[in-house]
Amino acid sequence: MHAANPSRKEIMKPTILLIEDNEQNLYLATFLLEQNGFKVVPARTGPEGIELAGRIQPALIILDIQLPQMDGYTVARELRQNAALKDVPIVAVTSYAMVGDRERTLEAGCSGYIEKPINPDTFRSQVEEYLKARPAGGGTQP
Repeated sequence: MHAANPSRKEIMKPTILLIEDNEQNLYLATFLLEQNGFKVVPARTGPEGIELAGRIQPALIILDIQLPQMDGYTVARELRQNAALKDVPIVAVTSYAMVGDRERTLEAGCSGYIEKPINPDTFRSQVEEYLKARPAGGGTQP
């Protein structure tokens, strides 16, 4: 007797770790991502984000650069030390738009960056581009 269960792949949603200390930015990004079928796990500090990333193995990490305690550059470098996260895209979200800022995020281990303020009309497509670049497997939760 077989129940009509959807396959595991159909019910799994990509999990995104969102490391952001600003409540308004956290709310907006979470809302936009969840509306588009993503599971969002929030972290409000760099150390919390590093711990969660190792535990949940997200499909993507969205990382604010201006964090208390430990800036986003340091967080990205720490995340890249974890071999299990080597293929996970890290996308910096920053209001820094000065010459050299993009290079600095890439040197720290980020895959790219999205400028603040987040544009609700383009945010989902920007996130999906980074997910497409990721090797298959991992980063999903039922």
